[in-house]
This record gives sequence, C-alpha cells and structure tokens, in this order.
Amino acid sequence: MARRIFIGDIQGCRSELERLLEAARFDPASDELQPVGDLVNRGPDSAGVLRLLRTLPTGGVLGNHDVHLLRVAAGRRELRADDTLSELLNAPDREELLEWLRQRPFVRKWDDVWMVHAALHPAWADPELELRGLDPREAHPAIDFATRARYAKASGERPRTDWPPPDAPYAPWFEHWFRSRVGDHRTVVYGHWARMDLVLRPRLRGLDSGCVWGGHLSAWIAEEDRIVQVRAAKAYARFDE
Repeated sequence: MARRIFIGDIQGCRSELERLLEAARFDPASDELQPVGDLVNRGPDSAGVLRLLRTLPTGGVLGNHDVHLLRVAAGRRELRADDTLSELLNAPDREELLEWLRQRPFVRKWDDVWMVHAALHPAWADPELELRGLDPREAHPAIDFATRARYAKASGERPRTDWPPPDAPYAPWFEHWFRSRVGDHRTVVYGHWARMDLVLRPRLRGLDSGCVWGGHLSAWIAEEDRIVQVRAAKAYARFDE
C-alpha cells in the first residue's frame, strides 16, 4: 500500500532521519516522504539531509530555516552565529542541493490533508493560490506567515513576539483557520512549534517534536493514522525558539 509519511522538522539531523525511515519501514518503491519544512540548520548535517532526500520520493514544503538558507546563498541575508550551514554552502554539489530545495512549494494540498510549515492564514480562501509562484529568496508577507506564524488574531495579524504567549485576541493560528473553514474537513499537518511538541488533535497534526533540541523526530503515516518517533542522539542546539 502506498503511504504518505509526513515528517517533522529535521533541521540537519540526518542520522535521526535515517533511523526514522527504518522505524517506519519506509519503502521507496511505494511510499512518499512529505517533510513539513526546516530540512536544514542547527543540526550537524544539513547537506546530508538534502542529499538523502534528493534520492528518495520526496515532496515537502519550505520552512523558515530553508528560506533563510536560500536567501543567504543568494547574498540577500547574512549567516547568523548559530547557523550550521557553512558546510552546505561550501559543498561541491551546493547548487544542485539548493535548486532542489528551492523547488519545494510553501503549501501542499490533498483531498484529505493540508501541509504547511508554520501556519495557514485565516483569510486565505485558497492557500495554494496565495503562495504559488513566490520566490523564497524574496521577502513577502505571505511567505513570512506560512513559514513563521504561531499566534495570530482572526484577521491574521501576528503579535510582536510568540513567547511568552500573547493575550487574547491572539490565539494559535489554527483556531482561527478552522473557524474560517466550515466545510473543509482536511487534516492540517504542520511543524515549526517545538514548544507545543507533538500535537494530535482532530484534523490537526503538529510534528515538530524538537529533534534538534534533543527531543524526537516524528512522522505521521497518514494512511495508517500512526505516529512513529525516534529520539535524538543528543541536543545539537540550545533551545531558544
């Protein structure tokens, strides 16, 4: 049976990704991988993650760390002190890896699932249309919302900071999304929110369980409605969301 294996934020943790695929009994002949974004950065082997995923049936979406990498590579942003992207940026196959990454969209839709890295704006009647054709190397409000938002108002306005949690009328973005989507029964799969850890609610799967911080790398196998997790070998970065 063909399966969609949705994977939480990998962030350069190639060894954990390999163990997760083994635990899920991934079959490249029939299964497809759908990472929720943030494939790179903070972990030890961003280049290795991209090299592996390029050889497998992989879809996926872009996250904020992926966007950051592409903008650094394009000369539109500087590396930060806590980035772990230098090896990838100096790799002999850099351009092939970056081009493969750049081809990921910001959102994917199936008959039963929406997938986005961070959030879907409650005012977007068609998220695919809102995000289609946007260049990840260029700043755009829709990209920022899809890859970075956590809390928002019903209008989509975001607070200045997500921590500590902002007061009402700010709420987790998905509360506004579901109120605005009467009749859309798709499950929303997302990442980006390690403080929430694994989220399993009706029509909602949050898969960022903090692998790079020493937590777990998590996958949701949609056709089995089953979670598979592996524990990180170590904490690769200091938790400072």
